Amino acid sequence: MTHPAPLRVLVVGDSYMPASVFTAALAGLGDAVTVTELQLGTADPAPPRTESDRSLREYAGDPAALVAAVTGHDALLVHGAPVSAEVLDAAPLRLVCCARGGPVNVDVAAASLRGIPVTNAPGRNAQAVAELTIAFALLLIRGVPAAARYLTAGGQLAESTYEGSQFLGGEAPGLTLGLVGLGNVGREVAARARGLGFVLLGYDPVPPPVIPPGVTMVGLDELLSRSRLISLHARATPANRHLVGPDAFAQMPRGAYFINTARESLVDEDALAAALATGGLAGAALDVVERRPAGDRHPLLNLPNVIITPHIGGATTETLRRGAEMSAAAVAALAAGEVPDHLVNPEVLARREAAP
Repeated sequence: MTHPAPLRVLVVGDSYMPASVFTAALAGLGDAVTVTELQLGTADPAPPRTESDRSLREYAGDPAALVAAVTGHDALLVHGAPVSAEVLDAAPLRLVCCARGGPVNVDVAAASLRGIPVTNAPGRNAQAVAELTIAFALLLIRGVPAAARYLTAGGQLAESTYEGSQFLGGEAPGLTLGLVGLGNVGREVAARARGLGFVLLGYDPVPPPVIPPGVTMVGLDELLSRSRLISLHARATPANRHLVGPDAFAQMPRGAYFINTARESLVDEDALAAALATGGLAGAALDVVERRPAGDRHPLLNLPNVIITPHIGGATTETLRRGAEMSAAAVAALAAGEVPDHLVNPEVLARREAAP
């Protein structure tokens, strides 16, 4: 009895997600695959040379490196490596897996034209981002940003309870948390926040098929006006740029708190700074902010009631592992002659089935 030849899989690592993470996830497929690793360096992305290159975003490395390595492989697994039309033409690929939520570093249109299915890894970082969001929420309502800056600015350590009266904060039970967006991350935040006793309001322009337990769905205006703490989890689109601007901040109760662990384009940062400076907002926590020119300090960093982190929401080893495991599952489906989950271009397989 003959056995099918193993699938030849090229895994491409980058400075964020090493190739070895993919290889570990594929180990469970045994003899069904042979794996080749390509580890990209930490150099800046290569400037685009072709129209396909120019369609890619947030990529790391040079497509030419993949072109040289992908020849002879059936499947290509990447995180941030650039998968251009030139790469797709270098091998008779049967599958491309991108281990991130948005495959913006893959020319999906070019893959579809060539009949190559592409998968992604939606929700791989949802737990990590949700946990950071909850951490932000607790830090804000306890006034930790101002208390920590008090010490770093030369304030004295307290010798008695009474000296800490200027840093009195609040607790979660009974505090209203408004979630703008109830996708993968928003639902995970809701589950954790409900356990802490927050009162939960939710808004989503496309309500989820199942509303998380404990969440009351309302309009955006009502959410903004009723929530003591507002947290963004909406998908960024051209239509919702600066979704939260001067009018939105004006609707929030005076002394409210604001969190953004989604995308920087959702927030008008000038309006946010004004709301913080006037006391309209008591504090903000941001994992994403608009980039400034090199050497230009972001002005929000100077405010004592603001926490800013360098886009670490999904930066956990578990997030990397989940992304690799979702890609490995897609390869396993291909090896078994099944349809992989999380196809971003399912029309490719639909065309194959319709072909005579």
